[in-house]
Amino acid sequence: MRCRLVGGALLVAVTACSSNGITNPPPNTRSQEAAVRQDGTLSPPDSATNAFTYGPEAPVGARLTAEILVTGDATNVQLSAAGLLPDRGYAVHAHTKPCGKTGDDAGPHFQNRVDPQEPSVDPAYANPDNEIWLDLRTDGQGAGKARTSVRFTLSERAPGSFVVHEQPTTATGPGEAGMAGGRVACLTLQR
Repeated sequence: MRCRLVGGALLVAVTACSSNGITNPPPNTRSQEAAVRQDGTLSPPDSATNAFTYGPEAPVGARLTAEILVTGDATNVQLSAAGLLPDRGYAVHAHTKPCGKTGDDAGPHFQNRVDPQEPSVDPAYANPDNEIWLDLRTDGQGAGKARTSVRFTLSERAPGSFVVHEQPTTATGPGEAGMAGGRVACLTLQR
């Protein structure tokens, strides 16, 4: 099951996913809401289509599902995983570009207010209020779910992917931008 971002931006109405991937608006929805769901099964970079693994921390065959709901002035995100390493933490961030052969292909973190300096290391931009950060913890079977809500909406721009990082949480400190270690998996958001 898969729904898509349309026209480079999120849909302007809540959408329901159908098994054939066609996006259908449900009845009686409000125009201020938008929803996107994307799932994929991790594959090696040479054979992946939308879900990539870059190392043993994210095993081939693990599944990722991202759900984004924009309501009013907030964006709510949930990432679900199955088949990752058991009893382990991962940091997950929205990135600007789709996944590719390497983790770096996903580009920098998606930011609401874009830092004019690249790479973004200024904590005024690289923080959980201006970016989409999730801390994912798996259970004994490698399944987990993480949620976050940010006080901005995705109107003209939208993330290209969600990247799973090797560290269990995004480390920050006073005057320090968030760091989460290497990129171990990536899920492309269809546009």
